Amino acid sequence: MSARNILKSLSPNVGKDNESSRETWLKDILLTLSPHSRILDAGAGTQRYREYCHHLDYVSQDFGDYDGKGDTAALQTGEFDYGKLDIVSDITSIPEPTASFDAIMCIEVLEHLADPVQAIKEFSRLLKPNGHLIMTAPFCSLTHLAPYHFSSGFNTYWYESHLSEQGFKHIEISRNGNFFEFIAQEIYRIPSISSRYSDCKPNPLELFSMFILQRMLLRFSKRDNGSSELLCFGCHVHARKD
Repeated sequence: MSARNILKSLSPNVGKDNESSRETWLKDILLTLSPHSRILDAGAGTQRYREYCHHLDYVSQDFGDYDGKGDTAALQTGEFDYGKLDIVSDITSIPEPTASFDAIMCIEVLEHLADPVQAIKEFSRLLKPNGHLIMTAPFCSLTHLAPYHFSSGFNTYWYESHLSEQGFKHIEISRNGNFFEFIAQEIYRIPSISSRYSDCKPNPLELFSMFILQRMLLRFSKRDNGSSELLCFGCHVHARKD
């Protein structure tokens, strides 16, 4: 087991729920959609969320060019299998008629778009009146899937501004995690990042120090009072089209 995984397994339960919290939120939102609603998974990637859409008419879209290796820099997946995509296109120009979807989900994609605002405009075009837009993206992220990584993250103000401009209403935004949770998450990365970028790993005393830090962050997180406005894992967004 790697030093990172050892640290994560032994440390208190803090900074570990980024992905699971996001997926729980997504599943709950998707279950509120009417059966047989037509939903576009924009930037579907490996279509990992298809399984949450059995009650819906699921359509996947992606540009289909990432191979897992990227430009070999930063954090890459190694391999990447899109499966059979329904639509292969640029996300800002999807070959579907105006008002052809009841819902669109775009999960952890915006940071990989050179022009995310143009994507929002396209989603507005594609959604039927009162249609659902379901989105998540990091608040702050390390460079990954390079060279297709253009933004480190998105604040609540970004969503409020651009979604309102593109005709969305009833914009509900929740923050995933908080400052202390985010710092804890990044501490878990130290062994692997230090091994790659500084040619050394934390010694046992340093690993123990990180464990102590995690316990401190857990205590602070349990008594958190709004630190997510400074930093969090990311935002969960559910909006309706006018």
